[in-house]
Amino acid sequence: MNPFAVYKDYPTADPRGGISPEEAREYVVEEMSLVYGNARTVQLPPNVNRILLVKNLPFKISSEEMYDLFGKYGAIRQIRMGNTQKTRGTAFVVYEDIFDAKEACEHLQGFNVMGRYLVLLYYQPNHRNKRVDLAKEEERVEQLRRQYNKMSHDDDELN
Repeated sequence: MNPFAVYKDYPTADPRGGISPEEAREYVVEEMSLVYGNARTVQLPPNVNRILLVKNLPFKISSEEMYDLFGKYGAIRQIRMGNTQKTRGTAFVVYEDIFDAKEACEHLQGFNVMGRYLVLLYYQPNHRNKRVDLAKEEERVEQLRRQYNKMSHDDDELN
């Protein structure tokens, strides 16, 4: 049985009506305990992390509003909001539990906050630290160009 197939049928908290986030959370916890027992033994994909990168935040959102919005899905260890010109509109939300972060990411992806739709990603520190050596990359591109030109000249001679 695919453990993520069960997840698709959960009701979601709908700000326009329906059930509240608390009721949705209770339902998810109840269903998870019925399916997997009280221990959370679900194997998560490798990209899932307890640190969420939140983009497209309104510039005027306060930290209290952030805690209210993200705190509905579990205990938050820390929220770090961007405060420079380059980082405004972004934040890192660190949850105590990885399952709470996963639930928040699923429910708040595309959520409208003050006229802006949130973009949530799992923070991947390894991707950010990969810097490309520009000189090596230019040399590789030049080598590929020479190789391609040589192949195209060989094709012209055959025709």
